[in-house]
Amino acid sequence: MGKTSAAVKNRYAAKAYDRLQIIVKKGRKAEIQAAAEKQGESLNAYVAEAVRRRMESESNQ
Repeated sequence: MGKTSAAVKNRYAAKAYDRLQIIVKKGRKAEIQAAAEKQGESLNAYVAEAVRRRMESESNQ
């Protein structure tokens, strides 16, 4: 992929998505990654789904 293609993709991502950064204790990332892989999901999809479920659960209380 050339620089132009990467730049275009980066500009699109900046417009279309918000970024979150989470910090976990050493070793937890590997555990979370393994859990995501077990479910056949990316780390991002796994975490995003966990957040969505928690928010949905809290709104139903």
